[in-house]
Amino acid sequence: MEQNYIIEKGYLQVSDLHKIYYEVCGNINGEPYLFVHGGPGAGFSENDKRFFNFDKQKVIFFDQRGSSKSIPFGCIKENTTQDLVEDINKLLDHLSIEKISVFGGSWGTTLSLIFAIQNPTKVKNLLLRGIFLGNLNSIEHYINGGIKNDFPDVWNRFKNNVPLDHQKKIAEYYLDKMLNGTEEDKEFYSYEWAFYEISIFKQGLTVNEVHAIISQFPYQSLSIMEAYYLTNHCFIEEDFILQNTNKLNNIPVTIIHGENDNICPLIYAQELHKRLDSSILYIEKGGHSDTEPEIENRIIQVLK
Repeated sequence: MEQNYIIEKGYLQVSDLHKIYYEVCGNINGEPYLFVHGGPGAGFSENDKRFFNFDKQKVIFFDQRGSSKSIPFGCIKENTTQDLVEDINKLLDHLSIEKISVFGGSWGTTLSLIFAIQNPTKVKNLLLRGIFLGNLNSIEHYINGGIKNDFPDVWNRFKNNVPLDHQKKIAEYYLDKMLNGTEEDKEFYSYEWAFYEISIFKQGLTVNEVHAIISQFPYQSLSIMEAYYLTNHCFIEEDFILQNTNKLNNIPVTIIHGENDNICPLIYAQELHKRLDSSILYIEKGGHSDTEPEIENRIIQVLK
């Protein structure tokens, strides 16, 4: 994307420890949008900008605490879901934005929904791709074998990096190695965690394609943050989102979900849709990735 679309960029100090990186792109007088990246820990990328029309929209991109360009990199201290919600408020205040449309994908749907539940007057509408509710069933599916029937080789590779006596706490083992292991351990377990996710996020990827995708983003922060958040139940009460959907009654919600999403099964998107007063659910051919052609086209169509 052309760099001249960037209106403003920089670091916002959100705590004594953390600075978050942000960019404001597009038309300074355009309709404001907030892009909420997934992971946790993935950060935003130049490729995420393709969805927007910068002639008409003003879009805020930011890296959540510990993610990508934010400082300190991969840091789990002072890093909870509530911290991230408060960071969004600080960023909007800093940019003098009172009400905004929000587009989040995957973990970005979790954070977007929690932000909207806590700040309903600040959200004009929600566009959510690949619903992740952050509840026990969603987490267990992802880190404790929910994908093993569809991707037995991928699951075995992920699981077999963990000794037999730690098999009941695979994610905890990975996290410990990423935080406290040798430099070789940190690199190995970060890479293997990312390999696991990327192997199942899109249909029909080859091993070489998975390696190529991992080389394009800061996988270390993705792996650390995902393991840290998922082993801490995303720092939210069980079924917090589903139990608070009444707070979203005045916010139009559009949900886009792949029918064969192996990371975030479709049933959770359908459950959320059922509980919302004003939501539209598009079920598209594809998996979890926003690069699946029908998912990508639907996002662009909705954002127009």
